[in-house]
Amino acid sequence: MGSTAHFTILDGGSLHIGDIIGVARRGQTVVLHRSAREKIEAGHEVVKTTVAQDKVAYGVNTGFGSLNRVRIQPEQIRQVQRNLIRSHAAGIGDVLPEEVVRAVMIVMAASLCRGYSGVRPVVVETLVNVLNAGITPVVPSRGSVGASGDLAPLSHISLVLIGEGEAWFQGLIMSGGEALAQAGVAPLVLDAKEGLALINGTHLMCAMAALLIADTEHLLASAITAAALSIDACRATDAFLDGRVHMIRQQQGQMRVADRLRTLLEGSTILPSHKTDDPRVQDPYSLRCTPQVLGAAWDMLEYVTTIINRELSAVTDNPLVFPDNGDIISAGNFHGMPIALALDALKIAVSHIAGISERRVYFLLSASDSENPLNPHLSPQPGLHSGLMIAQYT
Repeated sequence: MGSTAHFTILDGGSLHIGDIIGVARRGQTVVLHRSAREKIEAGHEVVKTTVAQDKVAYGVNTGFGSLNRVRIQPEQIRQVQRNLIRSHAAGIGDVLPEEVVRAVMIVMAASLCRGYSGVRPVVVETLVNVLNAGITPVVPSRGSVGASGDLAPLSHISLVLIGEGEAWFQGLIMSGGEALAQAGVAPLVLDAKEGLALINGTHLMCAMAALLIADTEHLLASAITAAALSIDACRATDAFLDGRVHMIRQQQGQMRVADRLRTLLEGSTILPSHKTDDPRVQDPYSLRCTPQVLGAAWDMLEYVTTIINRELSAVTDNPLVFPDNGDIISAGNFHGMPIALALDALKIAVSHIAGISERRVYFLLSASDSENPLNPHLSPQPGLHSGLMIAQYT
């Protein structure tokens, strides 16, 4: 995959977090490359052969889930795929933001482009056309079955592809069929396995994780900058940023944060102003341990990014189609555990970014350091004005 200033190109290769941001938040146009079309067609040939030879394959000519032993007759293959989308579109709750849905759609399209799902090129073309037209399916936020993929949310997206469900278009919510008609996009008629391929994956989990990573990168950069400002505002020292301290800890994130703080504080006129006659021998934890805490969060963010980048390059459908030898294999790539554990770790990291930030704010507002003569709660007139007291409390 690749992105330019205005285009994201789907070529059957890896998708990147920057691609997700470009399509979901900046409205980049998505282009289906010829190489992806060739991979898609090769995978579809396996499904066509399976149907033509009347071989039994899960999701191609069988029922789904606990109904997998029910054989579907050839004349019902299209109907069962349409029925699957309708029955699984059972989400509830507030709808997902448009940027999240667009992120899901580009992840779906990229996965299908790798040629292991057995769909026709027209499936990906329809998905891309809907994205480029600015049609965004209305998707309830509750209903994902993490251990079995994002079945319900992906079904709501797929409903719009077949001309049903609801969608945002040009600032209005309307039926999926009306949105497609206004945009000049033909509704998709599903063929063998295509309904299952659209909904059986981790695309929502993965898309949300990609957006969260991008936001956390900005959050962490802001937290480091805020920490540097706090060091100056509290008339602290930069001694604890000495590179030798962090080198012997050997934690990469910690070393990076310390280096970044040193760079941000370079040229400060406050730091040298109290190097003499200052009775303090060390600064509070909330300043002194910033490299250790934010560095650990940085390392965790890198780990999570690695996991999600793998997922963005993956195929999480079931069953999987292997064009090299015609195998169709039922497995469990739809299971969301790799993403779930990574996002649990990211949540812990973010909580500690917030925690040390709150402790810095408390130290600054408490005015407890005689060497840093600030008014309590930064009030212009303590007592008469409470300053930022309640802002910190709450």
